[in-house]
Amino acid sequence: MLKRVPKATLKSLMKMKANIRIGTAADAMVELNLLLFLHSIAEEARTKAFEEKSATIKAHHVKAVSKKLLKQARG
Repeated sequence: MLKRVPKATLKSLMKMKANIRIGTAADAMVELNLLLFLHSIAEEARTKAFEEKSATIKAHHVKAVSKKLLKQARG
C-alpha cells in the first residue's frame, strides 16, 4: 500500500516553479493523477503478464509497460 505524501511536501515541490499559481485543490489533483497513472500501469502489466502466460506480475512486465506509458504521456 502506498503512503500518502504530506501536503506540505507536495505543495513545496509544486511551488518550485515560481511563475505558476497553485490552486487550493492542486495537491489533491496531483495525488489523484498519480493514482490513476499507477492504476493504468498495473492494468497494463497484468495484461502483459497474461500475454506471456505468467501467473504473477514481475518487474520486467512493469518496466516494459511503464516505458510505453511514459512515452504516451509525454507525446
